Amino acid sequence: MDLGECTKIHDLALRADYEIASKEKDPFFELDAMDHLESFIAECDRRTELAKKRLAETQEEISAEVAAKAEKVHELNEDIGKLLAKAEQLGAEGNVDESQKILMEVEKVRAKKKEAEEEYRNSMPASSFQQQKLRVCEVCSAYLGLHDNDRRLADHFGGKLHLGFIQIREKLDQLRKTVAEKQEKRNLDRMRRREEKERDEHVGRRSGSRNTDRRRSRSRERRRRRSRSTSREKRKSRSKSRERERHRRHRSRSGSHSRGHRRGSRDRSTKHKSTRDQSSREKSREREKKEKSSSERRHESTNGKSRSKRSEEREAGEI
Repeated sequence: MDLGECTKIHDLALRADYEIASKEKDPFFELDAMDHLESFIAECDRRTELAKKRLAETQEEISAEVAAKAEKVHELNEDIGKLLAKAEQLGAEGNVDESQKILMEVEKVRAKKKEAEEEYRNSMPASSFQQQKLRVCEVCSAYLGLHDNDRRLADHFGGKLHLGFIQIREKLDQLRKTVAEKQEKRNLDRMRRREEKERDEHVGRRSGSRNTDRRRSRSRERRRRRSRSTSREKRKSRSKSRERERHRRHRSRSGSHSRGHRRGSRDRSTKHKSTRDQSSREKSREREKKEKSSSERRHESTNGKSRSKRSEEREAGEI
């Protein structure tokens, strides 16, 4: 087919580099190649269907029995063409013995074809049999005639177009299997990684829950210890307070007893002191009285002297 020049670079060195690199990491270029070849096959199948519709519109309609006999003749023609093309290829390669064996098989198929053509001729009128009955090649969408000779069949089935589409279809089947296997492997790897990730997350959650449980148990233990320590401290403080209370009560009892004793001694001392004070006050009163009487007497004596002196002066003045 005239598709023009290929835009890709066809270099054996690059191919060798690709084969080496694909061993370390698979770039998965088979998917691109499969899509590229599927486009060729889809176009060929589309042309085949259009050709079949065109033949159904242009050719005379025949019965199912006659169509089956004609289809048998076409299949034998196809077998003859394939065998002749293979024999020519082996002869070109120098394998003459194999080529001769295939030519013997061709003769057998020709005999079968002759019998099938006789059955087909007897099942329909002679006028209709002389008309060229065409069919479409399922491989390359080319037209094939029911009455084509061996040379025409060999040229078709040994031609580049037919052999190229055979190679494309075989390669496409191989790529589909390869892509399916790789996709299945990738899916398994993806599922395995997902399971490992989920397992790790589950283990992480379990470890986290364990750590949380440990932290909670530790915090509970700390709270218990703290509560026990606080309860011990409270008990100690209560016992201390009770001890202090008992000591205070004891001290209060002993203090009240000592205060009573001191108060009694103080009363006795105050009584004794009051008696002493009273006696000293009486003595001081008596002393004061004595001093007062003595001072009065001195005053009187001085007054008498001053009076006598005044009288004498008065008398002297009178004199």
